[in-house]
Amino acid sequence: MEVIYEDNHIIVVNKKPGEIVQGDKTGDTPLSEIIKLYLKEKYNKPGNVFCGVVHRIDRPVGGLVVFAKTSKALSRLNDMLRKGEIHKTYWALVEGHPEKSEATLRNFLVSDGRINKTFIAREGERDAKESLLKYSTISNGDRYSLLEINLLTGRKHQIRAQLSGIGHPIKGDLKYGAKRSNHDGGISLLARHIEFVHPVSKEHIALDAPLPDEFQKFL
Repeated sequence: MEVIYEDNHIIVVNKKPGEIVQGDKTGDTPLSEIIKLYLKEKYNKPGNVFCGVVHRIDRPVGGLVVFAKTSKALSRLNDMLRKGEIHKTYWALVEGHPEKSEATLRNFLVSDGRINKTFIAREGERDAKESLLKYSTISNGDRYSLLEINLLTGRKHQIRAQLSGIGHPIKGDLKYGAKRSNHDGGISLLARHIEFVHPVSKEHIALDAPLPDEFQKFL
């Protein structure tokens, strides 16, 4: 586990593709439990250790995830998340080259929990939720483009579904139309940057995830 930032109230880790943030039906050990063990050993804590999940990113996605080490921090971070005060920026390698170097995508999305997939729907369709994101192109390669993405709404699989919807699925994302898988089973989507005011100290926090090799090639 790679710790990017830690203080008395929060811990931010760099999640690897394939890891899960919170326990699910697979029964695999989630990051929340790994962090509890890390804190227990590092600080020689007796009994149960607190680790609150603030937000999640999809299993095949890598990058920054924030956890709370105290209930006070968790409560305040959850409130900040609801108010849109935690700003996350993603980087993605997508197939092809988008026609527009930057754009705002607006779709209505419906998630099907039975198959764990999100679909673009018509406005007004049952359970369809308006979904907005902004992207800009950082660079283009022969077959792929590196995009920076800012979410304006937080829907399940939103980035994956919306980029696929304009004909540029994320590299390795077979579920959303990519031509081939990545060797590590993940997808080339990275929670690259996170920025917020610390819930207790009120310090400005701005953190970047380390760039995997395949992203560095595009810089």
